[in-house]
Amino acid sequence: MPQVFSPRSDRRLRLALSIGAAMLLLILAVGFAYARSGAAWAVGKPAAQPIPFSHAVHAGGLGLDCRFCHAGVEQAAAAGMPTAETCLGCHSRVWTVTPQFAPLATALARGTPVEWSSVHRLPDHVRFHHAAHVRSGVTCQTCHGPVWEMPRTVKTETLSMGWCLDCHRDPASRQGPADQALARDPAGGPPPDRPFGLAARPVMHQGIEVSPLTRCSTCHR
Repeated sequence: MPQVFSPRSDRRLRLALSIGAAMLLLILAVGFAYARSGAAWAVGKPAAQPIPFSHAVHAGGLGLDCRFCHAGVEQAAAAGMPTAETCLGCHSRVWTVTPQFAPLATALARGTPVEWSSVHRLPDHVRFHHAAHVRSGVTCQTCHGPVWEMPRTVKTETLSMGWCLDCHRDPASRQGPADQALARDPAGGPPPDRPFGLAARPVMHQGIEVSPLTRCSTCHR
């Protein structure tokens, strides 16, 4: 049978296959690196808000306590967002810039919540409880960063499952006194000395105890 392809064509085919395989590996590596990067999780990217709100002014300059706007952080799963009444309680008296506060006045007149864009919103299948973390001595800035320095609120951590698990595998290194959880410069001290969640009911998997903090059902609905 006569030769169909010349040796030169055969070399070109081998080279093309080698280059194609290398490019495929490169694409997979770049995709994997991007999926684990902050850019894929919108780290450092502010969200559009109905009014221009600055934590640097309110929490930093004026020194407002986080609980003034996020009232549920010590008792509930959700920290809560400020209502129109909360904002206008101050701004109906000071710095009443009508065009900027029109969305607040509209929400108040209609009895609807202010449509804030959550920068740190987690997927619907994730169960997260703010009060549980605050009572365990985890500071706000552990997850949210130095919010009081931010003119526009941005993520400082990915809040990915891997990032959360890193903390859940070694919680003691990120805990402090529960009464310092809302402090910006928390004083040192031991974390709360009590079992967390289902710690009193260990679960065994193939002879290995599964920590309650790393159990799937702890964070997933």
